[in-house]
Amino acid sequence: MPLNHWYNNPMKPEELKKWRTENGYLQGELAAILGIALMSVSRWETGTRSIPSFLHLALKAIPKKGGEKMQSRTTTMKRKGA
Repeated sequence: MPLNHWYNNPMKPEELKKWRTENGYLQGELAAILGIALMSVSRWETGTRSIPSFLHLALKAIPKKGGEKMQSRTTTMKRKGA
C-alpha cells in the first residue's frame, strides 16, 4: 500500500467507531490513551470533525483491551546455597 494511501483516504467515522468498539474501548478511554479530549473522539465518530490522516498509525500501537496479555518479565529470587 503506498505511503500516501492514508493521507488521501483517511479513516471514516464508522471505521473508527468499529475499531473502538471491537477493541473494547469507550470514547473516553481512547481519548485518554491518545492524550486528547473525549469530544475529539466523539466529533470524529459523528463526522463533525475530520479524522487526522495519521490516526491509523496510533491505533496500530494500541493493544486490544482485555485481549492478549502483555508479557511481563518476572524474576524469581533464589536463596543462597539453593
